[in-house]
Amino acid sequence: GGRYRAVWHRGVPTQGKYTFADGLEYKDKKWHYCDGYDRRFYTEICSGLKPAGISQLTNLDPPRKIPKGCYDCGDGYYNPETRVVVDYKLRFLRNADDDEHKWIIRTCRKAWDETTEHKPKP
Repeated sequence: GGRYRAVWHRGVPTQGKYTFADGLEYKDKKWHYCDGYDRRFYTEICSGLKPAGISQLTNLDPPRKIPKGCYDCGDGYYNPETRVVVDYKLRFLRNADDDEHKWIIRTCRKAWDETTEHKPKP
């Protein structure tokens, strides 16, 4: 996972830095990663983009294989039938509440592909 290194004074950080597991350092000012303008993953920023037609789906390349019927929710896999989140080694993490369930279904990468159609605005 990520790590937070800091200078502490009486249990309070006076200055510190958070580094994500992939090496990306968080900046509280002038943060441009995932800001809507630059959609590259951190590994693409470091190593460059792949040729057209070989898009990277996640920061991890190749991406993890998601178990059938499940979603990759960032810290593990989510099964919407059981509403259980397990880590990437398939160990129990938590039961998803209604809000997390809706967020995962709406947002996260799933194990299957779906064909979508363009719906013109009325």
